[in-house]
Amino acid sequence: MIIVEKAAAKVNLGLDTPFRHADGQPEWNMVMTSIDLADYVEVRSTGSRQIVVSSNSGFLPNDQRNLAFQAASLLQRTFKVNHGAHIKIQKNIPVAAGLGGGSSDAAAVLRALNRLWDIQLPIEELAKLSLKVDSDVPYCVYSRTAHVTGLGEQVDVLDPALKPVWIVLAKPNVSVSTPSIIRQINYDGLAHPNIDGVLDAIAAGDHHQLLASMGNALEPISVHRYPEIQQIKERMQGYGAETAVMSGTGPTVFSVFNKESRAQRVFNSIRGFCPEAYLVRSL
Repeated sequence: MIIVEKAAAKVNLGLDTPFRHADGQPEWNMVMTSIDLADYVEVRSTGSRQIVVSSNSGFLPNDQRNLAFQAASLLQRTFKVNHGAHIKIQKNIPVAAGLGGGSSDAAAVLRALNRLWDIQLPIEELAKLSLKVDSDVPYCVYSRTAHVTGLGEQVDVLDPALKPVWIVLAKPNVSVSTPSIIRQINYDGLAHPNIDGVLDAIAAGDHHQLLASMGNALEPISVHRYPEIQQIKERMQGYGAETAVMSGTGPTVFSVFNKESRAQRVFNSIRGFCPEAYLVRSL
């Protein structure tokens, strides 16, 4: 039996970190939503205990460094499964882009193997377990607009959800290491975005309040190392976006629109400046 799972990219409508825990891990306060830019993960259970990962991307490791591999191994060890897995990943989400591609692939593997290996964990338990892979994986297990707190394991799916919007993404030709950005956080000088404002805007369906409240506390750190991020932000706004925000630790910048025509105009303009651009919808 083969299961194919859609692994959707995510963007951070709001990203804040209030403090650092004693072990050095950041406390998170984030609002995420998933978009229709997605990888596709094909998973097959095998008779041996070997885990094999392959992909169409030359930038993706296929060994223990791969989060999908780690997810399968975690489930296998935790539940003493005597089967293995063949995992094929069709990559469409850019690698090291702040869009959660690796985490979403890992979440897709967990959902698939939970069925294939007949583990039957409730989605809440699967999400909690997935924190051992990466802090974004619990959200990606759900892949629905949510308020994410703690170390990433506390996922509060929003109801009402975000009204469908158009999103323009632009990724400069750099790759960002998330751990290196997190190590540079100076909590004394951190500017905290209005996460409550983002939540209130989604609850009220207020598009203008959403745009006014969006923000990313890590953006100044990444911009300092990669000025291309700021250049894209300024270009997007110059082309007509009301606001432009970095997703995750970057470098991808995105803008949100409630009208397709306006999103299309900004997309047409930004891809002349930044070839790796996408026009997508929220899920």
